[in-house]
Amino acid sequence: MKTEHEILSLQKELKAKGVKYCVGAYVDIHGVPKGKFVPIDHFLHFAHGSELYTGYALDGLGQSPNDDEIASLPDLDRGVILPWNREVAWFPADNTFHGEPYEINTRVALKKVLADATSLGFGFNLGIECEVFVVKLDDAGRIGIPNADDQLNKTCYDIRRFFRRYTWLDKVSSAIDQLGWDLYSLDHEDAPSQFEFDFKYSDALTMCDRYVFFRTMAKHYAEEEGLLATFMPKPFADKTGNGAHFNMSLYDLETGKNAFAHDKAADPLGLGLSPVAYHFIGGILRHGPAICAAMAPTVNSYKRLVRRGLMNYYSWAPVFNSFGTNNRTNSIRVPMSGGRCESRNADSSCNPYLAATLVLAAGLEGIREKLDPGRPREENLYAYTDEQLAAQGICHLPQSLQEAVAAFAGDPFTERVLGRELRDEFVRYKSEEWRAYRQQITQWEIDRYARMF
Repeated sequence: MKTEHEILSLQKELKAKGVKYCVGAYVDIHGVPKGKFVPIDHFLHFAHGSELYTGYALDGLGQSPNDDEIASLPDLDRGVILPWNREVAWFPADNTFHGEPYEINTRVALKKVLADATSLGFGFNLGIECEVFVVKLDDAGRIGIPNADDQLNKTCYDIRRFFRRYTWLDKVSSAIDQLGWDLYSLDHEDAPSQFEFDFKYSDALTMCDRYVFFRTMAKHYAEEEGLLATFMPKPFADKTGNGAHFNMSLYDLETGKNAFAHDKAADPLGLGLSPVAYHFIGGILRHGPAICAAMAPTVNSYKRLVRRGLMNYYSWAPVFNSFGTNNRTNSIRVPMSGGRCESRNADSSCNPYLAATLVLAAGLEGIREKLDPGRPREENLYAYTDEQLAAQGICHLPQSLQEAVAAFAGDPFTERVLGRELRDEFVRYKSEEWRAYRQQITQWEIDRYARMF
């Protein structure tokens, strides 16, 4: 916590830059930011958690109407001024209750597991690949591609279609650079009007803060263009979906060196990973089905996690609880350069704090127990039958939100890591989401059955 002198100095600095309001943005169970806007003249009180919230008004914060309010405590070391409105300063925030960290908060949960990693001598680096569709809405609220002729089967890396959204892309890219995130690549992705932004990895807490902010920022700039930036995992049944691949490594707190990196010639498997990295992957695979619920947390997520679906080519999405080389049919991929692993089942709808909490905790368990992830898979697993996969000990990830929530609820690991209350909140909200979905009558059902019988 900063001293009063440091807080007042920060207030003076913000006022000198023209800031008039500040917000401490915490997230609900879905990873959606919430907060109150406070005039800069009240910054000292704001910095000490002055803003109170009725938790019952929000999803997944575990409160009833008779409970005392929770507060938001801004992280003053990670604040940014909004690139599109220099009068507002945004600070990621934690929830507190009666002056103590509020246990039913996913950012608080991540900080606890990061502290666990620290006790083992590790820090956790994370890079999240940001994929997003930019779409238009018709008068009925249906989504479509802004340019009607963008109907190619494969538009990945398409330069012409990149330039069609150049204004939006430039706004987002310029803002990322202004924020100091070090954008190093952006491209048109595999589906029409789908894009990916890649900026430099950071410590996991900072990266999760940035991902939440990125979604808000991308949506704002799309609205300026009269469009919608959607992080829905699978907006179109016959196109690829939005991933949010987690690129992960641990580093040694004393030396700062990458604890996953290893000379390929000295690695018996030739992937450029250390024993620590393989144990980390072993832990993720042990709890892969349960973690999937946090990585892919919506009904729609499981329409992305398919081999092919309604597409005429493979989906790129992970379907199996497996790891391997630079092979995108595994849920855990090791890029050619080694030194990190990539969890590919994370999608753009995830609450990054919750997903990072569970994947890190699983990896640390793997390190403690020296778990063996097995041999890396190099072949196209999509081409195998279910019987062939079973014979090799490769299991599917959950194939619906219902299956994922059951795996999440049934693995004692999730309660150990999150505590019973946060675990139960997630199960309750996601079970209700599945129930509500199951009771809907879709246009597909009407088209198929109304005249059949």
